[in-house]
Amino acid sequence: MPGRLGLLAFRGDLPALVVAANPDVHVVTFEGVAAEVAPTSGQPARFEKMGAVIKALKAAGVDRLVMAGALARPPLDAKRLDLTTMAFAPKLMAALKQGDDGLLRAVIGFFEGHGLRVVGVHDVVPDLTAAPGLLAGRAPDKAALADADRAAAILAALAPLDLGQGAVVAGGLCLGIETLQGTDAMLAGVTATEPAKRPKAPGVLVKLPKAGQDLRVDMPAIGPGTVEAAARAGLAGIVIAAGQVLLIDRPGIVAAAEAAGLFVLARAV
Repeated sequence: MPGRLGLLAFRGDLPALVVAANPDVHVVTFEGVAAEVAPTSGQPARFEKMGAVIKALKAAGVDRLVMAGALARPPLDAKRLDLTTMAFAPKLMAALKQGDDGLLRAVIGFFEGHGLRVVGVHDVVPDLTAAPGLLAGRAPDKAALADADRAAAILAALAPLDLGQGAVVAGGLCLGIETLQGTDAMLAGVTATEPAKRPKAPGVLVKLPKAGQDLRVDMPAIGPGTVEAAARAGLAGIVIAAGQVLLIDRPGIVAAAEAAGLFVLARAV
């Protein structure tokens, strides 16, 4: 019989969605991270004390663990590391040099090495991803689909470098690539691009995971804010990878797209 679900809750709306869909979930938050859900213990944990986190999860009957929300790489106080975290530190330091994918794989390995099976948010919250098809707006024309193909090709070429999960292409020209600053910053850059430097085609935002990315953590996501930012950037629509991009507030995404006259399309990859 499966045990209890545990949640490491970080910033944003995702942790609350996990709690709503799994009322018995054991929630862990961390000092310095403004999570929007309360920890089950009543007190936030520390990243330097992962041994205590593991102990608390197991005492609560947790055997599955989901990580949800945004997290910048936290500063660690080496003087406060417990023995469990200290033993993991060399692997963590090596992983920090490998980019986000390497870091996340190391973190997954740490928890699974302590008997906690890591699952994805989409595994515990229904309807967070989309099947192939048009989610909102009118079907994109051939030019928009060609721009989407070009953006996907750019992201595929950059995947070995462990860069971002989004790109904007208009008229075959790349207007932006998501980096550490995230999708909103990329779209703000597109918005600020001088009109004389932009082609006549409005352009398309494509969001998809990097090749080989572990989708249990750091799955790409869009929300109503993404749609609104794409509209401000003058784009025609958004193309996402079917089944591999989280939809944060699907009704809100659809409503924002319809209001702005944008399409949202999920494509198999």
